[in-house]
Amino acid sequence: MAAPKKGRSAGAQSRPWRSLALILIAIVALTGGMFASGHTTPRLGIDLAGGTSITLEAVNEPGQPNAINKTNMATAVDIMNRRVNGLGVSEAEVQTQGDRNIIVNIPRGTNSKEARDQVGTTAKLYFRPVLQREASTTGASPSPGTSPSGSPSPSASSGAKGKATPGSASPTASATSQGRAVTDGLKADATPSATGAASAKPSGSAKPSTPASPTPSGGAGDATGKLAAAYTALDCAKPDQRANAGKGARPGEPTLACGKDGKTWSKFLLGPVAVDGTEVKKAQAVFDTQGGAGWQVQMTFNDSGTKKFADITGQLSQKQTPQNEFAIVLDDEVVSHPYVQTSITGGSAEISGSFTQEDAQSLSNMLSYGALPLTFKEASVTTVTAALGGEQLHAGLIAGAIGLALVVIYLLLFYRGLSVIAVPSLLVSAMLTYVIMALLGPTIGFALNLPAVCGAIVAIGITADSFIVFFERIRDEIREGRSLRPAVERAWPRARRTILVSDFVSFLAAAVLFIVTVGKVQGFAFTLGLTTLLDVVVVFLFTKPLMTILARRKFYANGHKWSGLDPKALGAKPPLRRTRRPARPVDPKEA
Repeated sequence: MAAPKKGRSAGAQSRPWRSLALILIAIVALTGGMFASGHTTPRLGIDLAGGTSITLEAVNEPGQPNAINKTNMATAVDIMNRRVNGLGVSEAEVQTQGDRNIIVNIPRGTNSKEARDQVGTTAKLYFRPVLQREASTTGASPSPGTSPSGSPSPSASSGAKGKATPGSASPTASATSQGRAVTDGLKADATPSATGAASAKPSGSAKPSTPASPTPSGGAGDATGKLAAAYTALDCAKPDQRANAGKGARPGEPTLACGKDGKTWSKFLLGPVAVDGTEVKKAQAVFDTQGGAGWQVQMTFNDSGTKKFADITGQLSQKQTPQNEFAIVLDDEVVSHPYVQTSITGGSAEISGSFTQEDAQSLSNMLSYGALPLTFKEASVTTVTAALGGEQLHAGLIAGAIGLALVVIYLLLFYRGLSVIAVPSLLVSAMLTYVIMALLGPTIGFALNLPAVCGAIVAIGITADSFIVFFERIRDEIREGRSLRPAVERAWPRARRTILVSDFVSFLAAAVLFIVTVGKVQGFAFTLGLTTLLDVVVVFLFTKPLMTILARRKFYANGHKWSGLDPKALGAKPPLRRTRRPARPVDPKEA
């Protein structure tokens, strides 16, 4: 009888327990990591866990050329996607629909509401100088020039980096003189050439004094007079006035805006745009462990932004008034208004103050991802309830259980005793898939959606197909008259090639599908590719070694009729025997 070749095959045959120990260690390690991370279940997508679907429609601004094109839409999708993912929201889907619509799917979660608010903030981001600011309260008419002073005011000092500390306010604001009227502030907006570096630290409180009155100057012109009158009448504590403040203002014109300082709304008179939000190269929230300043927002500008930011900070530092501030305006609302002491020329700056981690992260997201190339309006908002998602998940699990049961029944009927190998292999593959999906949730933000569940169900058939290829190769060797142990070792190289080629084709199809598709179809492709890779691992490290071990048992080696390897049932030929070639008769002539 032919014996298996010595070498690598014989070595693998004699050490199957090593492979089983290796895959057992991997399962234990991954399971331990899953419990240690605290995420013992896979994250669910919007169609399973529920969430919000927002349809945004691109619109052209009045008087502006048509900017709705494929390039700008792709840029907007990228910015929105990074803006939402910057908040840590899992599987937030952002994709185009048609020529001018963008669909944003936000799953239910801790940050889903904040993500929806930031995605809905679709106007451009601007840096404008603050010409005038005061607290605004319903029922009161504070004089122009008042400044909220619920927190300490900054004092200037030199430093290597530019720093700006945002002003904040409490409901009990005190008045601080600004030294000029609104019209004077409008006329005083100029661009100096000061240079230097700046730093700001909190110090003593500002002292109240008599405020100036914003009476329009006759030489300021009708537009200036109207803007001054509108500023005087504006009360940002009223939602209707707050919503209309600054609407329709052009970047090169002064405007009005509202902003929230703590729990108090303030109104702002702002100069023309000094820096566009598109000129912010990078912004990030960091915690200052050395200086004790707490959470800060660090931002870096591109070349054009560096020059413009140096100009505006130099201009503001020369004023030396309580309003040496620039406002960060997003969607016509002031989201921050840091103080400036000297010109910041290095192209980078820090915004520090009484930031919480959430506030710093939110501001950095706005600075990084706030400048959209188009203006959008909310066309529709649809909410998917968790109950509906639960029903879909329940239906998917039932479908998976039915598919698994059918495969097990097939293996029991056609392969009998070999199902002792196939069923545990399926369970090991399912366990690895579940644990890895649970770990990928907090690691890369993977979320399980309904198409991904379908991909896992399809993978059951792919995994079972690998076992069937191996089993049929073994049966072919037995039909040739070989006993089980050499049949297993001779069948494995042939089955291995077939399994690798088949899994490579499946993985290639999954990879192409993942690259060329968007949205939920990517979940199907990702799960299919993952389970295909795991199929190779399970077949090599579990199925083959287990088959080698069981081939030594009499139940399988003797070809029991319930083993699935009965030679008679398979129509095996007589056993292969080595025979000597008979000696050639000697020719009398040769003798």
